Amino acid sequence: MNKVLIAIDGSENSLRAAEFVGKHMASLEGLQITLLHVLAYVPAPLWDDGHILSGEEKEARSRVIEKWLDNQRSLFEPAMREAAARLSSLGVPAARIEVKTISDSTDAADSIIEEAKNGFYRIVVLGRCGHAKVRHFPVGSVASRVINRGAGLHLCLVD
Repeated sequence: MNKVLIAIDGSENSLRAAEFVGKHMASLEGLQITLLHVLAYVPAPLWDDGHILSGEEKEARSRVIEKWLDNQRSLFEPAMREAAARLSSLGVPAARIEVKTISDSTDAADSIIEEAKNGFYRIVVLGRCGHAKVRHFPVGSVASRVINRGAGLHLCLVD
C-alpha cells in the first residue's frame, strides 16, 4: 500500500502540500493519505502546579484540559476539511483520506517523525514553512527539525 503522511498546520504551505499530493500521487494504486495535525502542547497555566491534587481537583483540571483540547481541535477542523477537499477535487477518493490529530506532543517535529516511522508511511509531505512570516529562511523550524531528525524517512517539502 502507498501510504502518504501530510503534515497540516493550517498554513497555506501545508494546504499546498495536500494539493501537491493530489496532483502527483492521486493515481497511485492503493494510495492511502493521512492528514496529520499536531496540537500545541497544553499551556503552562493548565499544568500541575506542583501540589498534590485532590480527586476533585484532578477531575476539574482534566475537564479544563479536555475543553482546551476540544477547542484546539475545532480551530483546526476547517484546515483539515480544506486539505481533504483539495485532495478530493484532484481525484483522491474520500475513503482514502484519514484525518489524525496528536494531542499529547511536546514537539511537533518529533511527533511527525514518530507517526511516520510507526505508521510505515512511504513518504512524508510538509509545507516548506508554516505560519512564520520570515521569508529569508529556506525552511521553517518544524520542517528543519524533521529534516535533521528524520533519518530514514522519505521527505517532500512543498513551497
